[in-house]
Amino acid sequence: MTGSSTQGIKTVLHPVSDLAKAKEVYAALLGVAPQTDESYYVGFEAEGQHIGLVPGGGPQGMTSPVAYWHVPDIEAKLAEVTAAGAAVNEPAHDVGGGRLVATVTDPDGNVLGLLQDRLQA
Repeated sequence: MTGSSTQGIKTVLHPVSDLAKAKEVYAALLGVAPQTDESYYVGFEAEGQHIGLVPGGGPQGMTSPVAYWHVPDIEAKLAEVTAAGAAVNEPAHDVGGGRLVATVTDPDGNVLGLLQDRLQA
């Protein structure tokens, strides 16, 4: 192992079938209004966590929630986890604002998300 660390899980994205209904439920659960409220994505910030709602699972076709591990160097972490046996599901790409995301699957098919804010690099 190279010893590159993570900064923990700080982001969890949930695929939803009805964005309006899901937004109401998550607002009630978290006790805050959404920080981002668009037709393609609703995001909440609560207690240092980012909870995102993705209608229809988005272009990546999510079928279950995906937890995103925040990392200082996404390419280094991708190399490390693939060398250990993970398979790249979605290569690193910019999703806006300099934020890079990628997903891999572990040997059992579980999806793991990686996220790097460019300001960290």
